[in-house]
Amino acid sequence: MSVAVSAAVEGDIDESVLLRLAEENGLNISAIYGKYGKPALLRKLGGYNSAAQFAPWIIFVDLDHEHDCASKAREQWQPQIANGMCFRIAVREIEAWLLADRPRIAEFLGVPARKIPQNPDIVPDPKELIVRLAGQSRRKEIREGMVPRGGSGRSIGPLYTSSMMSFISDKSKGWRPAEASAHSDSLRRCMACLARLHDSSRRAFSN
Repeated sequence: MSVAVSAAVEGDIDESVLLRLAEENGLNISAIYGKYGKPALLRKLGGYNSAAQFAPWIIFVDLDHEHDCASKAREQWQPQIANGMCFRIAVREIEAWLLADRPRIAEFLGVPARKIPQNPDIVPDPKELIVRLAGQSRRKEIREGMVPRGGSGRSIGPLYTSSMMSFISDKSKGWRPAEASAHSDSLRRCMACLARLHDSSRRAFSN
């Protein structure tokens, strides 16, 4: 039996990752809040955490470069985590979890697998790396869609978000969370947290 869960994320790519991981762990996302960026999510984090005393919740947020490690960030952002909360901090961005499936992301981007780092959790800016790799793609649509146009002032191309969402949702040729978790400690810990949430929520919140 699936467990109904509320969630909050920074944006669209995070939502796609959330939905994929929830499905993998037998969790049914009933409502998704946030999606207005990190500062807005963190401002409401206390309220979400309070709600998790009564029903299961999942929060995904990027570590970025605000702290040296996820534990320090958690101490500042939300030191007391409710029993029904799975609060996960992606190191350093959620794109690192996508890079962790090296064969599939390499094929998707149209670059050799050797260009994908073995340990994406230590990559300073995973999103920037993906955009840079897209610029080296053998596929014209990847180069033109995911790389920002010169002089645009943007850090990503016009189709970056939709392209990554497609990669995440494609179960036949796209992202494999189980494979990726073997190469990202951050993702592995997230998967373990979701599994615990599923088990505990069935006992505590399910009728």
